[in-house]
Amino acid sequence: MSEDNLTPSATESTPTGVPVPTIPWQVTGNHWLALPCIHPGDASIHAVGLLHRGARAAVEFAGHADFVQGQGPALARPRLVVDGAPVALGSGRIAWERALQWLPTFTAQVGDLLVRGTIFAPFGQDADMAGAVYAMALENRGSVPHSIDVGLEGTLGHRQIRVRTPRPAEDAHRITRSAHDVVLLDGAAVPGLVALAVAADGAAVVQVEEGETPTYALTRTVTLAPGERAEVAFYLAAGPERDGAEATCAVMRRRGWRPLLTATRDALRMLEQSTGVESLDALITRHLCFAYFFSVGRALDDAHFYIVRSRAPWCPSGMTIRDWEALAWTVPAVQLADAPLARELILRMCEVHGYAPGRGVHYLDGTLFEPGFTLEGAASYAVAAERYIRESGDDQIVEEGVLADTLYLSHDDLVARRDAQHPLYRTEVTLDGRPTPLPFSLHGNAVVAFAMDAFKKLLDEEGAKEVQDPAAIRAALRRHFVTGGEGKSTFAASADLRGERTLDDDPVGSALWLPLWEAIDRTDSTYRRTAKRIGASEALAVQIARLLGPDAGEMLEWVRRAPLANGWAASRTDADGRAQVDGGDAALSGLLAATLWFAVHAHGVRPN
Repeated sequence: MSEDNLTPSATESTPTGVPVPTIPWQVTGNHWLALPCIHPGDASIHAVGLLHRGARAAVEFAGHADFVQGQGPALARPRLVVDGAPVALGSGRIAWERALQWLPTFTAQVGDLLVRGTIFAPFGQDADMAGAVYAMALENRGSVPHSIDVGLEGTLGHRQIRVRTPRPAEDAHRITRSAHDVVLLDGAAVPGLVALAVAADGAAVVQVEEGETPTYALTRTVTLAPGERAEVAFYLAAGPERDGAEATCAVMRRRGWRPLLTATRDALRMLEQSTGVESLDALITRHLCFAYFFSVGRALDDAHFYIVRSRAPWCPSGMTIRDWEALAWTVPAVQLADAPLARELILRMCEVHGYAPGRGVHYLDGTLFEPGFTLEGAASYAVAAERYIRESGDDQIVEEGVLADTLYLSHDDLVARRDAQHPLYRTEVTLDGRPTPLPFSLHGNAVVAFAMDAFKKLLDEEGAKEVQDPAAIRAALRRHFVTGGEGKSTFAASADLRGERTLDDDPVGSALWLPLWEAIDRTDSTYRRTAKRIGASEALAVQIARLLGPDAGEMLEWVRRAPLANGWAASRTDADGRAQVDGGDAALSGLLAATLWFAVHAHGVRPN
């Protein structure tokens, strides 16, 4: 094969995409409710987001339309009045910590008052509900007593529905006060999609002002002698309409915020990972939590789980998802800490998306959003089931009818893509959505070989007889994708099986992933030369894949130091790992967490 038959690689250009927010937002939430915009300067909450199956979208409440950039009033802001004088919580320095890698906590000094706050969405057995808690502890470190009004106030200035881009609600914003001193936020149109309820943990003064951008305030008064300490909390709950939101709020008040916080902390401890390297443990757990809560969510209107690319409002892929991203990025991360949920998500993907495996990008409810067949998407169901069984030992999942049906359907779809002469399979687009340069992709066929191994185990005896020998596919990869002379051979990214090949590596379906799919050993000389040829990239997915390559130790150190997008994954970074565009990518954070864990535990990689 002459180098003249190679299509040259494309040159990476200046990335285009959605800019990363200038504000380093604090982020938290549970599967019901996302709090993506907690301002680090004054601890105010600028937005609340929920999934809605009927709308196939996120429904988000905010204080202002430009909430992502921190513009305008907040949806919920803490308010302090000390001895009759209003005091801004952000007037002094606020120090933030992320407890258990997911709970934002802050400490602020306001005069001689020390204020500690915790913002959390309840999680865990009997604590998982569509709500959040804003808890504050105040300590008088001065020599005189203080009368302190502690409140939560806010503005409902914007509501939107978002699949990928926001569409503002057309009806009027509304804030009302219930008979039980609960503040209710919703829209004037009936029926609505979502309502919020806000209440204090004790007797409070409630104020509501109507208007185009209505406002509310809840205030509790405490008196602190020198050395005394008091705790105050406010509850925020969501429901499909105002009665449901108020009912959820009432349950949270009855349970009390302290037991809810204890249950949440206990449940989050179960998600923590251990590699023997403390800094890596924190890194893996942080990205795992982001994927666990922001790529996986429960819709408010049907309570079912759905996988999306990210619930962060600035992630451009938003509420859409490819089969591959869900099953090869998010599910493996969830599986690290919660095998039962991973099992449920695999079956849920079969129910919602399995009718058309690999056919393109989907809305959260399985409706086709953007057509474009990928081999990896069609193979992802078998891949996910095989990886789940290996890690959990739960081979009973194959007895689930919905999984069996999806596996047969995906196998049939792959068979229809097989070349007439060679055991290789055609694809339509790459995993990043571009038309494939040539119809047979290296990464796609490596994944198909892995899937064929799985089909032989997962299909019944008769079905397994029809499965292509995966060894033949792997042998064909070497015959048709290796280019270059003796001692210079590397893997091409795609081929047409008639002599044409291209080196243009797919940033998402990179040749660097071949060892994970057991297509090649990571010590293979052709693979090592391929990894050297690909080198560093502005695409974070490529940098993650390099954790499997010959410079894995160096990359582990790079990932450990990379600031990314305020600590979360972004599709494009600079050479130092600082996000350039498309931040808040929860599914990509899942890929990072799962790959870090695999590189450390399976390959024994350690930072250089």
